[in-house]
Amino acid sequence: MAKDKRSKAPGPPQSTTTTTTKPLTTTAPSWPPFKPSLPVADLALEPLVEDKVVVVRSFFPRSLCRDYISFLRDLPLATTPGKPKRGEAVRVNDRLQLDDAGFANRLWAETGLKEVLLSEDVSHLWGGEVVGLNPNIRIYRYRPGQFFDAHYDDSNNVTVPTGTGSQVSARTTWTLLLYLTSSADGCIGGETVFYPHDRRSVKEEIAVSLETGMLLLHKHGRDCMLHEGREVTAGEKWVIRTDLCIKW
Repeated sequence: MAKDKRSKAPGPPQSTTTTTTKPLTTTAPSWPPFKPSLPVADLALEPLVEDKVVVVRSFFPRSLCRDYISFLRDLPLATTPGKPKRGEAVRVNDRLQLDDAGFANRLWAETGLKEVLLSEDVSHLWGGEVVGLNPNIRIYRYRPGQFFDAHYDDSNNVTVPTGTGSQVSARTTWTLLLYLTSSADGCIGGETVFYPHDRRSVKEEIAVSLETGMLLLHKHGRDCMLHEGREVTAGEKWVIRTDLCIKW
C-alpha cells in the first residue's frame, strides 16, 4: 500500500498489506519477446542515494520500449479514483495489476539483471538472500495532469516460484521501476522525487528524471524514503513495476 505522509507521523509505514484499485487480473498476457537479446550493454548499478536508491541505465533498448508500449496499450488499464481511501496518498493514473511469475522470472533471469544485482560488491544492499522478483506485476500510465502524491512503499510477504516447480516464501525489500518513456519520447514531467528527511523540501529533494529503458530501484518498507511521482504535463509516462524479493 502507498501511504500518505499526512496519515501518520513522519517515518516509513509499518503496514504489510497491498491494495488494488480493481480486481487483480489473473490471465497472464503474451508479453513481447526480448528482441534484441538482453542485455544490449554492460549493466551497472549507479547509486543516487547511498544504500537506498540506485539506477541501471539502458536496461531496455529504445526499440524494445516502443514494442512494449504498443503491447501495453491493448491491456485493460483502469483509471484510479481521484479521491483516495483514508490514509492513502492521492494517485491519479491508469494502471493494471496482474500475477505473472513467468514474466517476473524472465525479467530476472533473461536480462542480465540477476547477474548485476547478485554481484558481491552490491549483494549486501538487498537485505538478505535474493530469490527473484515479485510475481505481482503492475503497469502504470500517467497522462497529462496525472501524478502520484508523496508516499511510502510498503514491504510485503509474497511467494516466489522456483525453477524446480516449488515455491519459496519471500519478502519484498526494494521497489523496481522500469521506465519505458522519457522527454525524448515527448513525456514532460513525471520525475520520481525523493525527500531524504521525510519532509517535502525543494532544497533537499532528489529528483530522478525519466530515461527510456532505465531501471530505478529504491529501498522500501521501514527504510523507505518519502517520494512522489510528479505530474506529467505532456505526453505519456509508461512504467512497469515489480519488487526485489529476499528469502523469508
